[in-house]
Amino acid sequence: MQMLEKDYLADMYRDPYFPDFLVDKIKTLLKEVVALLESGESDLEVIQAAFDKATIGINELEEEFDDNDSEIETAARESIGETVDLILVHYKVAIDCEEAIREREW
Repeated sequence: MQMLEKDYLADMYRDPYFPDFLVDKIKTLLKEVVALLESGESDLEVIQAAFDKATIGINELEEEFDDNDSEIETAARESIGETVDLILVHYKVAIDCEEAIREREW
């Protein structure tokens, strides 16, 4: 069963401080990990590499957030973390949430 759209970054979408088009970019990065999981991938190293790639991609959005009078701050960190945790639980991935987003700079 797939994750629902409403499960992705709900708090960020509710908060006008975060431009939706930038939240969409984060969601796209996380959906790439979900696509890998839905393909049946179970190798934790491969899954962690996908989370690392997504996290680095989120890091690279920081300047774009700044340019739009926003930033990846506490509320964003919590929303991203909650979404990653939902992904890990939903797909029964035995990786700790903090480890999954270990490459974060936010």
